[in-house]
Amino acid sequence: MPSAFATNMRFKFSILAIFLEVLIIILFGIFVRYENNQPIQKDKLLLYPFFQDVHVMIFVGFGFLMTFLKKYGFSSVGINMLIAALGLQWGTLMQGFWHMKEQKINIGIESMINADFSTATVLISFGALLGKTSPVQMLIMTILEITIFSCNEHLVVNVLRATDTGASMTIHAFGAYFGLAAARVLYRPGLKEGHKNEESAYHSDMFAMIGTLFLWLFWPSFNSAIAHPDLQQRAIINTYFSMAACTLTAFALSSLVEHRGKLDMVHIQNATLAGGVAVGSCADMSIYPFGAMLIGSIAGVISVIGFKFLTPFFSSKLKIHDTCGVHNLHGLPGLLGGLASIIAAVAHVKWRETVSPSAPMQAAALGCTIGIALVGGAFAGLVLNLPFLGQAPDENCYDDSVYWEVGYNRGVIRPSGSAAFIAFY
Repeated sequence: MPSAFATNMRFKFSILAIFLEVLIIILFGIFVRYENNQPIQKDKLLLYPFFQDVHVMIFVGFGFLMTFLKKYGFSSVGINMLIAALGLQWGTLMQGFWHMKEQKINIGIESMINADFSTATVLISFGALLGKTSPVQMLIMTILEITIFSCNEHLVVNVLRATDTGASMTIHAFGAYFGLAAARVLYRPGLKEGHKNEESAYHSDMFAMIGTLFLWLFWPSFNSAIAHPDLQQRAIINTYFSMAACTLTAFALSSLVEHRGKLDMVHIQNATLAGGVAVGSCADMSIYPFGAMLIGSIAGVISVIGFKFLTPFFSSKLKIHDTCGVHNLHGLPGLLGGLASIIAAVAHVKWRETVSPSAPMQAAALGCTIGIALVGGAFAGLVLNLPFLGQAPDENCYDDSVYWEVGYNRGVIRPSGSAAFIAFY
């Protein structure tokens, strides 16, 4: 990598990151306050374990899931952490502005969970762009996407009054189609025939499987964290059985569609999670365990088929290069989740004990979410495509050494103790 490029990126990234943090601190000082000054009710503290689970999913699950590229592990985990740290702060502000009381944003554990949710949308989109964008671009996309996401969430939840407790539509479908639209605008013809670093190794796939397992184990918390307390157990049960059914189906389909009947680790890392995505919108509805298992099974099927057939089609025909296959894990299952909620509404499946969701509002929520995601993602892609944002050339894609100090490009032993102190100066 040319030294001039490295120096240029050093100042762009550092200045932007510090500027954003200073801006956020000022906005927090003006608007953000604790939820109240009274003793916190114990039922509020009961949300903390849910917050912990979601937090682990954001920082560990998503981060390690994207480490499958053999030379992009530092960036997958590191930039994931960077996005999440910025996103949870910006998400607190953007979501809080819609619920201000006396011109102040009151925060508690539930708002912290929602801030993590807003961050999840960017991490999903990041998967579509993985290996092809700079840290500067990802900081900017985080700000843009969470701003647009919070507007869409307000529209779906507060205006249309749709139910989307596990956020199949507002997080998963939104994040996937936002990322795909951005990827289309940022399409690189030079990568059409593939790249030597765009492949996995045995150890990198094992690291990615760690992310899968963390996400799989904690997904019931993701789908139930903001559900009404009376419905949290139902959401947990529905997610639990949906994911179990999805996993069995994903394994079966992977063997069925692959040459010689062998399992494909790409399918196992991703399609086994699709059941958690797809059941999200219906998680707290009375769909019964068999209904949840049916949704999960269908999600496993469409996810594997998407990886096998749609991903190559998108890349070759539509010029949408989706590095992680977020369309198959989040996009298609998110659509399925939205459709399942519409069917449940038509069938008058109860949401709260005496209330059934409105089918037209569920359909409107799904349509608006996809439309806003596509337009917003295309706009973000145009912004990220500005030449001064430090996008690496094609030959440097999927390589940590462009933005990180790594063992294979350092060439020296890192000094320690007094030697390190002297070397620093």
